[in-house]
Amino acid sequence: MKPLQRPRSIEALVAGTPTSDGAGVKLSRVLTQQWQRRLDPFLMLDHFGSDQADDYIAGFPDHPHRGFETITIMLQGRMRHRDSGGHEGLVTDGGVQWMTAARGLIHSETPEQTEGRMDGFQLWLNLHSSDKMGPIGYRDIEDAQIPRWQVGGALVRVIAGCCGAGASSVDGAVQRPKTEPTILDITLQANTRFEQALPSTMNAFLYLHTGTVVVLGKEAQARQMVVLSNPADSDGVALVAGNTGARLLLIAGQPLKEPIAQHGPFVMNTREELMQAVQDYQAGQLGTICAA
Repeated sequence: MKPLQRPRSIEALVAGTPTSDGAGVKLSRVLTQQWQRRLDPFLMLDHFGSDQADDYIAGFPDHPHRGFETITIMLQGRMRHRDSGGHEGLVTDGGVQWMTAARGLIHSETPEQTEGRMDGFQLWLNLHSSDKMGPIGYRDIEDAQIPRWQVGGALVRVIAGCCGAGASSVDGAVQRPKTEPTILDITLQANTRFEQALPSTMNAFLYLHTGTVVVLGKEAQARQMVVLSNPADSDGVALVAGNTGARLLLIAGQPLKEPIAQHGPFVMNTREELMQAVQDYQAGQLGTICAA
């Protein structure tokens, strides 16, 4: 792979905010509303990770969504999904669930374990205005179905997009038009250098799960979101793991550059569309729309 000539730098380091969601699941909210415009098309990133069952056992009872996609990346644990479109699935260690809420659905996410560690992420990816009232979708991707790219001390699970270049490149489990997301789960041995080419038009960030990495001389630590700069002449991101190695997510996508109107689990383009989503849910029509 040709070495990068103009890699991106660190624009900001962001610590997550401890919070709870669902029926009391404890998590760290890393990508919040204040970063939605800067990291368009991504709307939210949560990291949940605990050895204590009381922190996750209540799960996420029935709740609605409209206007975007949710990507659940489970590093450890078992979570059952059910939705009003008739989909049901179980995400387990290393698995990914990719749900397209689009015109709307009601779903639940329930832990299927009473002890042990649950560790993973949920990422919200916006939909283009032309797709927000489109059909819903759901896909379970088991760990074994996620393509791998490995060179030296780097092992990458290619969830979406592409990793590498030329004949050695690996396409991810998911490809999406318009937003063109790249989602890489990267494990690096100590002092390993990793490079990923990215179009300069994409917004991009990292999330450090464990260890440390250095990006153009600046260090990022575990549990930090790393907002990457995107100058017009940039050609990707280059990083080096610290002495204990690192595990991180690299997430990038093409910005939609559209208005964002959000009220809780609904993300539309205008206030009027948002009000209609709330009215549909309150009238009990959201599930009906999904099941049609």
